[in-house]
Amino acid sequence: MPPPAADTTGTVDGMHASVRVSERGHWLRRFLAFAGPGYLVAIGYMDPGNWATDLGGGSRYGYALLWVVLLSNLLAMLLQTLSARLGIATGLDLAQACRHRYSRPAAIAQWLMCETAICATDLAEVIGSAIALQLLFRIPLPWGVALTALDVLAVLWLQQRGMRYLEAVVVALLGVIFVCIAINLWLAQPEWSAVAAGLLPTAATVTDPAMLYLAIGIIGATVMPHNLYLHSATVQTRRYQRTPSGRRNALKYASLDVVIALLFAFLVNGAILVTSAAVFHAHGHTALAELEQAYRLLAPLLGSSVASLLFALALLAAGQSSTLTATLAGQVVMEGYVRLKMRPWMRRLLTRLVAIVPALFVTIHAGAGGTTKLLILSQVVLSLQLPFAVIPLIRCTSDRNWMGELVNPRWLTAAAWGAAALLVALNALLLVGLLTA
Repeated sequence: MPPPAADTTGTVDGMHASVRVSERGHWLRRFLAFAGPGYLVAIGYMDPGNWATDLGGGSRYGYALLWVVLLSNLLAMLLQTLSARLGIATGLDLAQACRHRYSRPAAIAQWLMCETAICATDLAEVIGSAIALQLLFRIPLPWGVALTALDVLAVLWLQQRGMRYLEAVVVALLGVIFVCIAINLWLAQPEWSAVAAGLLPTAATVTDPAMLYLAIGIIGATVMPHNLYLHSATVQTRRYQRTPSGRRNALKYASLDVVIALLFAFLVNGAILVTSAAVFHAHGHTALAELEQAYRLLAPLLGSSVASLLFALALLAAGQSSTLTATLAGQVVMEGYVRLKMRPWMRRLLTRLVAIVPALFVTIHAGAGGTTKLLILSQVVLSLQLPFAVIPLIRCTSDRNWMGELVNPRWLTAAAWGAAALLVALNALLLVGLLTA
């Protein structure tokens, strides 16, 4: 199949080639001009869904699932690098590429599955933000869920300011999360030899159904399908020479950007699990099931009242920052698959309302315990949708007719298919476990 023409009408409205990259000067200056899209992606890898799965994994199994967090981030680095490669080589985002490669019914089916994943992501952000508002300001959960609809105004304002301004806000929120989590990790004083041992895989992760469920939830919370669509679009916001050498340099800097950003995501996710293991598992709280419970226990167990405050503050920053990337991803997916243009505030409000309805129902009828279960379930839904985004991405980036000299080298294609096979196998094990439970 011949490659389609580059499509510059993507849904990151008015931001295509809007960030100038100097062709001269020190390499660090050029890298800093490219830096940004990786952090938009990374913030989605530490949303409230990660908190629920990491806290549950650490409290129940200690450090045993830390290797799953590491594996998830390595998979994310691999797949996000492919996403950047696709956008730079073809001038298309993943949604546009799928529309060109697949029949219309197949493309529509992929679009609907991706929209489901975005709604699951938004559900996690709604619940996480509502819980944080309750912890910080004593706002009842149903009211907190309803208040999250107001962030439409913040998203609209940031998009009008431009890509670099939006990226700066996301990096600032990432800094808040990182500092808060790092302080709590320091207060927890984990056993570092046990932490190192937790980086080694164990067979129990696969043989224990409950452990497997949490492990797949961690992968689903970390490797997010909509980020593959988002990254392939946001790398196109850089204005550089669309020549073979210009594209090679763009790919080099974009890959470095996302690897560094996802390294920060791994440190945050790993720190949450390690803190949970050191504080809750070590003190016998192995059935930790709620974010509110973690908030209440942190201060007395660590002997510092600031620990709970930092926990809630970081949770709020994680929920609110993730809304920005989910909105952008929703625009990319909708325009890319079905060419349906929608104003950012309208798109955000529609997606948020779809997430608010089940969240309101659960918070009213099941309380905090129900919201945490819904939070973990949303991450499993994300994991189940992953192969339907990953496989088209690998097929596109392995096609020399499309990619030219930026086609995947053989080792990269092999690694990518290995990652896809692992994701499909884990999902199959999860389904078998759920059906036979």
